[in-house]
Amino acid sequence: MKVFHLSAECYPVAKVGGLADVVGALPKYQNKLGWEASVIMPWYNRSFTREHSFQTVFEGKIILRDRELNFQILKETQNVLGFDLYMVRIDGLLDRENVYGYDDDALQFIAFQVVSLHWMKETKSIPDILHCHDHHTGLVPFMVNHAHDFKELGSQLKTVGTIHNGEYQGWMGWEMVNFLPNFDIANGGLLDWGNIINPMAAMVKCADVFTTVSEGYLQELLTNSGAGLESLYQQESFKSIGIINGIDSEVWNPKTDQMLIANYGATNFVSNKKKNKEELCERYRLNTNLPLISFIGRFATEKGADLLPGIIERMIVERSGDVNFFVLGSGDPTTENRLKELQYRFSGNFAMDLGYNEPLSHIIYAGSDYLLMPSRVEPCGLNQMYSMSYGTIPIVRKTGGLNDTVPDVSEENGRGFQFNDADVNGACWAIHRALDFEADKKASQKLRRQIMKIDFSWEKSTKKYIELYKNLKK
Repeated sequence: MKVFHLSAECYPVAKVGGLADVVGALPKYQNKLGWEASVIMPWYNRSFTREHSFQTVFEGKIILRDRELNFQILKETQNVLGFDLYMVRIDGLLDRENVYGYDDDALQFIAFQVVSLHWMKETKSIPDILHCHDHHTGLVPFMVNHAHDFKELGSQLKTVGTIHNGEYQGWMGWEMVNFLPNFDIANGGLLDWGNIINPMAAMVKCADVFTTVSEGYLQELLTNSGAGLESLYQQESFKSIGIINGIDSEVWNPKTDQMLIANYGATNFVSNKKKNKEELCERYRLNTNLPLISFIGRFATEKGADLLPGIIERMIVERSGDVNFFVLGSGDPTTENRLKELQYRFSGNFAMDLGYNEPLSHIIYAGSDYLLMPSRVEPCGLNQMYSMSYGTIPIVRKTGGLNDTVPDVSEENGRGFQFNDADVNGACWAIHRALDFEADKKASQKLRRQIMKIDFSWEKSTKKYIELYKNLKK
């Protein structure tokens, strides 16, 4: 069977968060299991599109309100990702460098969705499953069921909507309805939530099934973490399922990772993992002999990044400088400035690198002793799975996918250290526990060996998605 994944992000083409990692891996693993999976995404003027070859497979035009838009569908020619990649290009609209952050984001994603459906209709390239990822593609299930131009698509395919992060819902004013294809206005309520157009809500209402990226996150959406949509999730829960994400073991494998200084596995990690730590500490002038705790991610409130300065300052003081911290990320300027001040004050115990740096992140996962994730919201979380695969013990807040994947060491089959409250006190309490645990080298090495053997690959999750697809097509 055939499935199209529609997404704003896909690693390594364009990545902002975990959405890209999922869309860059799931189709590849579905193809390995005999499916015909492809990705459709907007065109971005980025290094991937400049360095790879594309061919135009379709050209056309659409009219959105009073705007006539010429578009191209471009296909990557070498199949370098393990699946067919199609990109929608519209001069002046879908040809920019960044994924998000433009004043006309809403129009960009409307155009992307409409063009994608128009192309499928005109070329009869109709999949069995149309898998929509997050609010950027949330209007697709509505359009294939209710837009006059696309009803023939809706009669032939099934739609799946996946919520990667329910905090962002794509809200837009009702004036944007004029940019949508014609539909019976009696169905307009399917777009609405709180008197505005809410693409995430529309996806949940109109998709045949909606999924979340962990079972724990699904339960949170139903109760207190739905960002205002809790009652809708409860109403539509009969068609919901939580499927934990996997990681791409071809990319994230310390045995074969070419970005590392030294490769290693569960049997030889002690010496070779240390070589990566030595490289990282030498590069940033940290003491290799001290425990190293790292954070990788966006400086966003949902990630608990605003807690980092308080955590780092308090722990270095309370432990009398016997611990090091490293931070890789960017985002909130206030958090960045506070971290810069700490870097100056605690130059021997804290280092940071601002921005997104994929090669460096691999060395951090390999070279750190612990990974800190103080998230307020974490639908699934991939970082903790990367870290465990590299023998780095996670310290996580008990929420969403973090709770699903990192049981506390006090429990049977424990994998890391949990804390309940998203605040400095909770995080520091867990870090103190981890550092006390680290003093027992035999116990810490045993835990690292155990977590490195856990199978976090996409195979299990991919089979669950395929089972879901098959049930829809019965």
